[in-house]
Amino acid sequence: MGALRRAALALAALLGVSSAVLEVHVGTDSVFAVEGQQAVLPVWYTSHSQEKPYILWLLHKGNAGPFQILKYLDGTVKVGETDLKSRVGFLYPVLSHNISLVINATRERDSGQYMCTVNVVDDGAPEGRDVGVINLTVLVPPAVPACQLHGTPTVGANVTLSCSSKKGKPSPTYQWERTDPTPQVFFPPAQDLARGTLRLTNLSLEMSGLYVCTAENRAGFEKCRIVLEVQSTSTKAVIAGAVLGSLGALATIIFFAQRVVGYRRKKRDSQEEGANEIKEDAVAPKTPSWARRPASDTISKTSTLSSIAGPRDKLYAARPPSDTASILTATGSYRGPPPRGGGRPPNLPPPAVNGTPRRHQDPAAPPGALPPSSLARAGAVPVMVPAQSRAGSLV
Repeated sequence: MGALRRAALALAALLGVSSAVLEVHVGTDSVFAVEGQQAVLPVWYTSHSQEKPYILWLLHKGNAGPFQILKYLDGTVKVGETDLKSRVGFLYPVLSHNISLVINATRERDSGQYMCTVNVVDDGAPEGRDVGVINLTVLVPPAVPACQLHGTPTVGANVTLSCSSKKGKPSPTYQWERTDPTPQVFFPPAQDLARGTLRLTNLSLEMSGLYVCTAENRAGFEKCRIVLEVQSTSTKAVIAGAVLGSLGALATIIFFAQRVVGYRRKKRDSQEEGANEIKEDAVAPKTPSWARRPASDTISKTSTLSSIAGPRDKLYAARPPSDTASILTATGSYRGPPPRGGGRPPNLPPPAVNGTPRRHQDPAAPPGALPPSSLARAGAVPVMVPAQSRAGSLV
């Protein structure tokens, strides 16, 4: 039927018969673009009419009905109020019959079915030939995946390495490999390409190394790395003991440091408090033994008395020693030493006559010496003369 139509058009052209035919053409049914890049939807139309066309671009995605994103009418381009407003437009001038649509900085939500319709005055089109449909798919490269280790990597144990990317369209596939110290590639069922897991069983020390996971789709790829270090049971115990020992030593050092600091602080505080307090229980200083001896004081007083008496002090010194001290009373009277056993008692004052006491008679003084009454009138001070023993030492 198409060949017959083309033959009829060619015959009409040869016969000079004018036949206007409108038809919309698309370069491809599907367009793929990487997110962030530019996408071009190739469309053009054919027509023998010289009139300006009416062009309308619509987008249909998901369950929502188609909505207008771009149109050309009476020589004017109008952009619809959509998310594409600042990023969509015609790739070439419309009158060139190339009405391709361009989308800049594509986003994942730009994916959908794009439809273009063309109408030209005095030019008809067979049914369905005035519409072009292109499906746009915006691809998203995988995000950097996360590598994780599940299990304890000891000799003889089983562990699982996982790799997962949170972003990617279409969903990425995962490939594990060991790059160091020797390259090694893994295949199912040890690894799951869709889930990104790698199961290692019966670990040995030789299985240690650097493992790399590659997440890949049509938009690109990303990698993550993890170091697997298989340890023997004894090595693990030694490491645990070393860690615990280090923690214990550190705790001991901190404890003793706190004790030393506390002791020094307490000692400093006690010294400061002692310097600021007045001690009430302080012991008075003791009097030297030489200060308690009464001989020097008595001798000084005797010397004073002797200086007043003048040259007669030799008479006092010539008197024989006595066992008891001689006493000068305040009235200047002199009493000699008490009598020894069997001696006469001291003379008592004379009785009063007619109520008047008799004048007291001074006792006789040695020749050349002043009586005690004269010494009292001269201003001498009565003193206690220490007694001397028979040996001549002071008592």
